[in-house]
Amino acid sequence: MITPMPPYDPSAFPPFAVTVDLVVLTVRKHALCALVVRRGEAPFQGKWALPGGFVRPDEDLSTAAARELTEETGLCAHTPEEPATANGAHLEQLATYGDPDRDPRMRVVSVAHLALAPDLPAPRAGGDARHARWSPVEELLGTTAAGRRTELPAEPLAFDHGTILGDGVERARSKIEYSSLATAFCPPEFTVGELRRVYEAVWGVVLDPRNFHRKVTGTPGFLVPTGGTTTRQGGRPAQLFR
Repeated sequence: MITPMPPYDPSAFPPFAVTVDLVVLTVRKHALCALVVRRGEAPFQGKWALPGGFVRPDEDLSTAAARELTEETGLCAHTPEEPATANGAHLEQLATYGDPDRDPRMRVVSVAHLALAPDLPAPRAGGDARHARWSPVEELLGTTAAGRRTELPAEPLAFDHGTILGDGVERARSKIEYSSLATAFCPPEFTVGELRRVYEAVWGVVLDPRNFHRKVTGTPGFLVPTGGTTTRQGGRPAQLFR
C-alpha cells in the first residue's frame, strides 16, 4: 500500500526573488565595451551596475532578459537558435548567481545573460537608472585582456556585477576562438578587416592582417562572399562577406 504524501506547504520554504542581469557587449572605437547604468535607488544608490531587473510573475527567463535588453538599449533579442534580425542582438544565458548575501534587500538569485551586438548607439537610462553609458571593459574590470592590472583601479560595480561582467567577457573571449560568435559584433555584411578588428578588440591583441585574412577566408564555410564591395573603411574597395 502506498502511503499518501503530506500536502505541499509553500510557507514552509523561505521566499526569494529571481532577477536577470545583462552583460551587454559591443565594440566602439575599436574597444570592447559593456553597458552599465548608474543606480538611482538603494541599495548601492549612485553606483554603476549592469542593467537588469526582477523577473515578472508571468515571464520566463528569456522573456525577462529580452524585455530588459529592449528597455535599456532599444534592441530586439534573438537566441543562438534563432536567426538574427536587422535590429537584433545575440542573447544567451551566461550563468546563475545565488550567494545568500549578494543582495542586501532579500535572498535574490540572478540568472545572467550575455548580449552581443555591433556598434550599438548611445544607451538611454530607464527604470531606476539615473544614467547609462558604454565603458571599456578593461576600465570596468581594472585588468587588460591578458589579465594585467590597468594603471587606474576600477570603480567597483554594485552587487556582484564585477564577477558577472568578468564571466561574460571571458565567455565572449573564449567562444570566438572556436565559433563564429565574433560576427555577432559585425553588421550583416562586413569586410575581413572589420572582422579582424573585432577579434583584436575582444582579445586585446594586434593580429597580422595577412595571416588573419588567409585563415578566415581559407576555413571552409566560415565566411560567405556576398558579391559586393565597400569603401566605408577608405582606400580600395573591400570585399563584403556574411
